[in-house]
Amino acid sequence: MSILGGELWRHGDFLRLWSAQAVSAFGARITREGLPLAAVMTLDAEPAQLGVLAALSMGPGLVVGLLAGGFVDRSRRRTILIGADLARFAVLMTVPLAAWLTLLSIEQLYIVAALVGAASVLFDLADNAFLPGLVGPDQLMEGNSKLGVTDSTAEIGGPVLAGLLFQGLTAPFAIAVNAATYLASALLLGGIRAAEPPPQACSGPQHPGRDLADGWRAIMTRPLVRPLLFMTMAQTLFFSFFAGLYAFWALRHLGISPAALGLVIAVGGLGALLGAVLAPWMTRLLGIGPAIVVCGVVSGLSAFLIPLAPADPAGGVAFMAAAQLLGDSFGLAAMIPATTLQQTVIPSALLGRTGAIFHIARGGLAVIGALLGGALAGSLGVRETLLVACAGVTLAPAILLASPLWRTREISPPAS
Repeated sequence: MSILGGELWRHGDFLRLWSAQAVSAFGARITREGLPLAAVMTLDAEPAQLGVLAALSMGPGLVVGLLAGGFVDRSRRRTILIGADLARFAVLMTVPLAAWLTLLSIEQLYIVAALVGAASVLFDLADNAFLPGLVGPDQLMEGNSKLGVTDSTAEIGGPVLAGLLFQGLTAPFAIAVNAATYLASALLLGGIRAAEPPPQACSGPQHPGRDLADGWRAIMTRPLVRPLLFMTMAQTLFFSFFAGLYAFWALRHLGISPAALGLVIAVGGLGALLGAVLAPWMTRLLGIGPAIVVCGVVSGLSAFLIPLAPADPAGGVAFMAAAQLLGDSFGLAAMIPATTLQQTVIPSALLGRTGAIFHIARGGLAVIGALLGGALAGSLGVRETLLVACAGVTLAPAILLASPLWRTREISPPAS
């Protein structure tokens, strides 16, 4: 089975979900690039204001992760998906409206960034929980691979499309086009005809603390999922070292131009596209557990090309591009079977709460890792800190070697 074939090409409702996710993915990338562009082009924002804008884009996600897991599990997931799309559409449309009325301010963009960021996290949680109820268990790997292609394509084309929109139109009108992508996604989701399984009734009073406890318990009592959480935490901690150091290393130490660095990052999107093709093949060849470990290790090893890159622009671009291609390719090839495993082993009624735990772990450790990486770079040096990060990312999949997942070749859905 490849992403170019498979039964899901004949599954009309999945194709609608896939199309909606594709449009939404492009919209998310345009929003990510577009709000800072709007701030600079329309409001002459200062670097400090752009930093606040970036923080507000990501910060609400952690709050949503803390509060929304149980809400997703107790609700119709498709309704949440449509609602999140419509919310993003409505919030973004306030930007061109305010600009037309000459009322646009940086404070409004702060609020827009926070609300769109929160709605995007809610969409992601519901999206991950919705797929298993739409396709059969034997189609989850195919479905996740196809959805992975969409994200990869959006990562390549989204920033380019954002640049073209903001160059060809005034910033507020470009934001209006961006908003329309979310409206299109909502309409496509509204066309799904299959009846969604009803949410499972919950006994007793529900509150975020109990929801988090339920999600944590569901992960800890499943020996195939528990090590995935610990591996994800370790990978996120060390990967986030790169957040504050990657561009600094490329621009200051390797002498790579900003335009060349943009092309290097785009190569990562191409690598992720290849990873979506590679994931089913590696899973069939090695089994799902070994595939996650092997692909994770290869992805980590490829990161060593970054601190080992020569200090000249041509060689630096070659090493950095190779790291992006291999790292993103094998990284996604590990993530797709890991996601499929979670969706198969965890009952559908708990996918929102367990997904929230993973999201909280990634969000919290990303902040810690970015701060820790910056502090270590000041004392050890940038190259040495990046080498530590590469070692940590490479060794993180070793957590799975001490678990039953390493010996697991196939997975079956829970009996209840």
